[in-house]
Amino acid sequence: MSLAPLHDLRRIADAVAHLRDRHIADILLRSDCRQLRIVLDDGQTLFLAVVLDETGRPRLDADLIRSPDDAGSGQLEVHFDAVD
Repeated sequence: MSLAPLHDLRRIADAVAHLRDRHIADILLRSDCRQLRIVLDDGQTLFLAVVLDETGRPRLDADLIRSPDDAGSGQLEVHFDAVD
């Protein structure tokens, strides 16, 4: 048995930690049971999935999608000036 890299485990633990003290609005399991989507009441969505690595072995992957309000401070804003 091979272990997942430490940075992958930390990333997954950080994503799952967002569930603590949160209210879950919806949970959806994909029909092939390879992806779980957890929607929180504040608009954030946690995706847990089983993906294949380069050697074809399954591994757990997690992504936390924050609500658009949280992303506003980190976005690049570009303004275009009209050319005469």
